[in-house]
Amino acid sequence: MVRLLQKKKPTVSILTIFAIATFGLHLLVLLFLIVQELNIRQLSLRKQPNFVQMIDGQPVNSVDDLAREPEAIRQFVSKTMTSIFNWSGTIPPQNIEEVSRPKPDLGILIKTPSGGSEKVTTSSWVASFALAEDFRKGFLSQIAQMTPPEVFANNRQQIISAQLIIKRVYPPKQIAPGKWEVGMVADLVQNKQADGQRLIVPFNKDLLVRAVDYFDYPQGEKATVLQKAIYSVRADRLEIYEMRNLCLLDAYDNLSGAKSSQCAIEEKAGTFIR
Repeated sequence: MVRLLQKKKPTVSILTIFAIATFGLHLLVLLFLIVQELNIRQLSLRKQPNFVQMIDGQPVNSVDDLAREPEAIRQFVSKTMTSIFNWSGTIPPQNIEEVSRPKPDLGILIKTPSGGSEKVTTSSWVASFALAEDFRKGFLSQIAQMTPPEVFANNRQQIISAQLIIKRVYPPKQIAPGKWEVGMVADLVQNKQADGQRLIVPFNKDLLVRAVDYFDYPQGEKATVLQKAIYSVRADRLEIYEMRNLCLLDAYDNLSGAKSSQCAIEEKAGTFIR
């Protein structure tokens, strides 16, 4: 009877201890995964550090996301405008074989304001991604109207090629944080291969450039040649967002900022290309 009245001591099985330990471990793993997911999300939303391209070619990490080296801005403008007006009738070579036997450029159709469609060269289309998106569409339409159809002719005797000969790119003049005005004096030279005739058109422009962010293409090595070319254009972290005629009556780098009356009239006339 005494034995029945004695309290029975509770026992804990090994299986119960294992279940509790496993549950605790899973809970810790779940908390670790949540913390990792939050860290990854913060990294994905963080801006990439901007690197200023110095004259000697060495990149320097910049604390100011809007800072750009003046020489890098000038090189960006020269490279972009030269590529846009590179009307050779052939695709830029991608290997040694294409250097001696370049592929013909079939062009890319662009809608014009009149409702029709005209072609621009592949080089022009790729380089146009260095322009702001709201500016790029209208500018490409004007380039399509300027590009002679003979650029895409199959007959070599009828092909017309064009090249932008840049005479001078003025030092960038900062107009706001991360925004610059860059003057360019150039000639658009068109050549007809059949008789060697040349047409020279002055192309003097004020280009408004601004600093932008850049993100690498997510597919990396899986990207096509065209996709890599487009993303390499954006790698300069700059874009042209407006353009107007350059007035050469006064010195462009006039520190006082004063312009002649003729320059003021031209600006009031709305010579910006939008």
